[in-house]
Formats: sequence, C-alpha cells, structure tokens
Amino acid sequence: MLGATQPGSGCYNGPDVIVTWCIGHLLEAAPPERYGEEFKRWSLEHLPIVPNPWRLEVKRSTAMQFKAVQRLLGTAAEVVIATDADREGEMIAREVLEACGYRGPLFRLWLSALNDASIRSALAALKPGYLTKPLYDAALARSRADWLVGMNLTRLFTLLGRRAGLSSVLSVGRVQTPTLQIVVDRDRAIAFFRPIPYWVIDVQLAAVGENAGAPFRARWIAPEGAVDEAGRCIREASAQAAAQAFHRAALAQVSAVKTERVREPPPLPFDLTTLQAECSARFGVDVDETLQLAQGLYERHKAITYPRTDSGYLPTSMLAEVPAMLNALVATDPPIRPIIDTLDRSLRSRAWDDSRVGAHHGMIPTTEPADISRFSEKERLVYQLIRGRLLAQFLPAHEYDRTVAQLTCSGERLEATGKQVRSVGWRSLLREQPAADVDDGAVTPNQVLPPLASGTRCAVIAAYLKPLKTHAPKPYTQGELIKAMKGVARLVSDPKLKKTLHDTTGIGTEATRASIIQGLIRRGYLKKSGRTVRASDMALMLIDVLPAAIRDPATTAVWEQALERIADGGMTLEAFVEHQARWVTELVCTHSAVALNVPGTEGSSSPARDLHSRPRR
Repeated sequence: MLGATQPGSGCYNGPDVIVTWCIGHLLEAAPPERYGEEFKRWSLEHLPIVPNPWRLEVKRSTAMQFKAVQRLLGTAAEVVIATDADREGEMIAREVLEACGYRGPLFRLWLSALNDASIRSALAALKPGYLTKPLYDAALARSRADWLVGMNLTRLFTLLGRRAGLSSVLSVGRVQTPTLQIVVDRDRAIAFFRPIPYWVIDVQLAAVGENAGAPFRARWIAPEGAVDEAGRCIREASAQAAAQAFHRAALAQVSAVKTERVREPPPLPFDLTTLQAECSARFGVDVDETLQLAQGLYERHKAITYPRTDSGYLPTSMLAEVPAMLNALVATDPPIRPIIDTLDRSLRSRAWDDSRVGAHHGMIPTTEPADISRFSEKERLVYQLIRGRLLAQFLPAHEYDRTVAQLTCSGERLEATGKQVRSVGWRSLLREQPAADVDDGAVTPNQVLPPLASGTRCAVIAAYLKPLKTHAPKPYTQGELIKAMKGVARLVSDPKLKKTLHDTTGIGTEATRASIIQGLIRRGYLKKSGRTVRASDMALMLIDVLPAAIRDPATTAVWEQALERIADGGMTLEAFVEHQARWVTELVCTHSAVALNVPGTEGSSSPARDLHSRPRR
C-alpha cells in the first residue's frame, strides 16, 4: 500500500517512505535506584521518592529496535504515528520521539480497523500531531501516578509489615489495590451472610364465565407490617393466616388490570468490557484470553474493528459502509446468507449515535472478507458474538405486552403478571434469555393471562405456601469483576462522591483491566476457583492493613476522571502529577512512624475530593 517492501535494519523501505515499529514500549520508567544509589536499599528514611526530572530507560529486550528507530528519526523529514489509536498507543510512540529529540513535522494515523479500505481511508485523512498530544499527556500522567503509588507505597507498607513480623512484599497499586478491595468486599459479604427466612404464597386461579381460560398463577402481596424493605414477608404467622384464607376461599376478584407494550431495542455492539463479560458468562473464557482472541481477530485476521474500545455506539457516517460490510459477512461465511436476506437495511437503531462515540466506536466486522477457516474455535465464537450484535441492529425491536392484574381474595391482595410476545424481533437471531420478572421461580414470568378486566371473577384452584431464605451474593467471575471495575461508581456509598462520579466511571481502562486481574492472580492475591475469583488470605491481610484512601475504588475512579480531563485538554499533566506527589508524600509522613495495627490510619485526606475540586483550566 505504501510501497515499503524492501527489508532494512528494523524497518521496511520504500520510495520516499520508511516504516518502522516499536514492539510495544521500547522505553520504561527508570526504577528508584536510577535516581540514587541510596534507593537500592528499602528504607523508610528515603521515602517518598519523587523523581525530578523523570527518567526513562531503554528496555533491554528491545534495545536493538530502539537503536534502529533512533537512527531513522535522525534523518526523518516528517513522522506519522501509526500505533494503536488510544492513549497508550500515543505514549508508545511519543516517548520514543521525546527520547530521540525529534522536533520535525508530526502527523497521526487514526485507525479503527486494519483492513485495506480502512487503512487507505485513514492515510488520506492524517491528523496533525498536536490534536492527539493530550492523549500522550494523559498516558504519561497515568504512568507517573502508577509509579509514585506503586514504588513508594509498596516500599512503605512492606517495611511497616516487616516491623510487624511479615516477610512478604505488600504490593500496592493505584488500580490493583481498589480492584482487590472490590473482591474482598464481595467475599466478606458472602462469609458473613446470614440467611433471612421469608414466605411467599402462590395461588392458582382460573377465570370463570365468559372470560374463562387456562389456569394462571398470582402471588400474594403481604401487608405492610409483615414485610421487609424488599417487600418479602418475614412474619410466618401472617403468611400462615393468609394461606388458610386462600384454602377456604372459592373466588378471587380482579380489582384492576394494566397492560403496557414493552419495546426492547437490540443490544449495542460490543465494547471490550461487555465482550469480556459475555465470553466469561457463556464460555468460561478468562477476560485476558478474550482480549487476546479479539486482538487476533483485529490484527491477524483483520476481521473486526479495534477491540480495545469503551463505546458500543457507531458513527452515522458508517451507515454508508453497511452494504459492503454485509456482503463481506456473506463472503466470509456463506451459510449466513439466509439471515442477511431477512435484515431491514433501512432500520436505524439507537447504536447509530455520533454524540455517544468517543475515540473509538463499537466492535463490528470489517468491510472486507476474512478467511474464517483460519479462525480457531474460540476465535470463531467471539467473531460470531460480534457479528450477531451488528446484524441485530437491522432487525425490529423485541415487543411484548406486559399485563399486571390486581386481585382480592378473602381480604388479601394478589398480583398476577403475564407476558405475551407480539414481535420476536432481534431475539430470533441472538436468542438471549430475558431476565426473569419474578425471583425464586415461584411464578412463571412468561405466563399468558386470560382476558381479565376489573370485576372478573376467578376460581381459586389451589394455594401454595413456600418457606424460602435469602441467598448470599455470588463470588465474582472474571467477567463480572471487569464489569464492576468499569461501573465502579455504582459501588460507591459516599453520597458526595456518588454524585460526582458518572455511572460509567470506572477504574483502569479497556486495555488494562484484564492485565490488572491477571496481575492479582499472578501475585497470589486472587485465586481462581472454577469460573470465579476469590481473595486469598494474603489479600485479606493486605486490605486490612492499608488505609482506606489507598484501597477505596472511588479514589481511583476520580483519578480516572482526571485522566479523561487531561485527554480532553481540561487539566494539565503537571497539575495531576503534582497532586499525586503531594498525596503520596502525605501518606508516607502519616504512616511511616506508626505500626500497621494502629487503628485510625484511614484518616488521611481524601484525594478524590481534593482532585475533583480542582478547577478546569
């Protein structure tokens, strides 16, 4: 495409163009000992370590490629960055440019897919380099914050642990520690859970007279004084009395009926977190493996668009590509043609929304055929999920009538719920299971009610009193944990912070969450148990000795919002790193003179509130 076909030293040459590469990060942050020999020994008196200026080192494993890039930059008339189109990709390229002192013209190739058509389109619309510079600042801010927290607080709490008789390294991380807190909270909720007994009554009824029809079931609505906050009857005597009343009764009467049409639009195309959660739930595939499978479909097979996306929406400009995309799907997998022929290409679902598309759009197939015979079995499964979500956008909504009938019987209240599908729509393709409307399977949520109206009389056929107990929450699967990391705002209890955080505020990024979980497993803080992950004894100990300000997911979530502001140009790299340095310094000063078991160490100021209150620049 560029004509760079002649192999060179760490590059390919062509007429007026040279293509080279980075093999991931060619540079890495210098460790503490590079800032002074004294830092080789872990000592409280040397903390905090706050680099000024910051140093990068060439990675030994890729030193030859760095030298090749450095040599090429020395003679380059202009440079086009073509790394992954995200903040980490921006950092990979720009840290090399900075280290090599390149100051010439700079452009950015912004790709959402690696098929030929997408590459040609992107090459014809290169961005000026200054437009994506804020992404580099955000990535650099993330890297430096991770260094400050990880290097200083790991040393601090490991040294304090040694005073308390602990021999292991207590690894602390800006994202890994609050992620661990999420799992520990769930595990402890399970461990300390005490079931609460409650009672339900299901009554089998049949309409009489001209509205007669098949029997249906209704559930008893317990009186207000007998229920808990969730509406469950916790007084056995009340339930027993109601059950006896139903056994004696011959008739119930409908007091009110309400029917509403429910319209379910097709689910959005996948973002990475949603894909990882789906593959975890359906196939038991680890989140890191799902990322690798999607990355293979993107890079090797060129079958899907950029996978490390945080958006499920699509730009309206891509509507023009739909015919080519559908034709490519048939060429890739001919047996799918009958499904393609049923699609309504004129439909425009909620997925097509320019205002909801960020740096990247939802994952979809590309506009060029792929060789599906070269896919592994797992790659095929992931591809089919991604393909199905796109095709669903051109099928009608799933529609059904939901009817709720209120009844009275012997002075007691009953409620019956019915569902009648009016249009299967996209569910004919994806066949996803609808969420149950009633807990514990006591009432069939998909029953079809007979024609009912106010005043309709129903014969009481039978009543079933069921003693039940509340259930403990389930351990996190990797997919559920990664969803919790993305939507961590929902776990925040502090009302002020909850108001501050968006519902979609997460910790980590689409590209890093899987590696965070794998890192916790590798370090022994998380243990895999079947499809679930549980906190180890070492993790419980670590969480117990760390102050709340370090392990609080809300703290890291606000930091992530700050990184987004840097990427948007609303906050400076320097301001963010300065804040992180002050906070780490405060923690070191507060805790370096105390033992780990001294209560009250969680009294440090909240970095989340301080950072969020900083005015936009």
